[in-house]
Amino acid sequence: MAKQKNLYQDLLTAISLKEKLLAVLIDPDKMKLEVVPKFVPQLNGSLVTHIFVGGSTVETGQTDLLIRELKRWTHLPILIFPGDVSQLSSKADGLLFLSLVSGRNPDYLIGKQVEAVSVLRTMELEIIPTGYLLIENGKETAVERVTNTQPLNRQNIQAIVDTAKAAELLGMQCIYLEAGSGAIDPINSEIIQAVRNDVGIPLIVGGGIRSKKQLDAAYDSGADLMVIGTAFEENELFFEELNVAMTFEHLSKEEK
Repeated sequence: MAKQKNLYQDLLTAISLKEKLLAVLIDPDKMKLEVVPKFVPQLNGSLVTHIFVGGSTVETGQTDLLIRELKRWTHLPILIFPGDVSQLSSKADGLLFLSLVSGRNPDYLIGKQVEAVSVLRTMELEIIPTGYLLIENGKETAVERVTNTQPLNRQNIQAIVDTAKAAELLGMQCIYLEAGSGAIDPINSEIIQAVRNDVGIPLIVGGGIRSKKQLDAAYDSGADLMVIGTAFEENELFFEELNVAMTFEHLSKEEK
């Protein structure tokens, strides 16, 4: 069931080199196939290192079609970020095998994962077990509605850290801190740093990031891989703006 891209090992190597990793999350129900040829070159020429594909609710077969089209235009690694078993696709390079450890719905802790096994046996996907923590952000998210679970209280940082640590001790290879699509309040630096200080596996953070300043704050706090989705949907020039900002930052360092 594993491809030879070694996505997880590449992730560990990049982290050891202190590289700033950035994924764009694409919802198959929102990305039209005819837009892909224009959209993907922007990713190829940006700071993006990974593409995540998935959503809370996606029409059956749409994920497969989108990944097939993305593969025509990019060599960036594509990982499925599944909301359901129906979103699995053999066309992807890998799968974030999510367990919603912040909730107590058995379907999303282990039920959906068991259901997926018979499908995964037929696919050559690199599978990365990932502890998925939903953190409150100021509004209800699609994840809450679909999974019928409550997010962790952002004020109770110890509970967030303990949940992340429990996932690591259970054998998860990554921790994903999620504020939710279009979050009012992204995961703050205090939460990220607290989890980073107690967990030794790669830390993925997403939800509500809309500026380079927010990105830098998350990286500085210990995030290894940042995920952006809504920011690009709201502003197609977002990645271009990031690249310009990074270029000026690089030139400033050279001048010093």
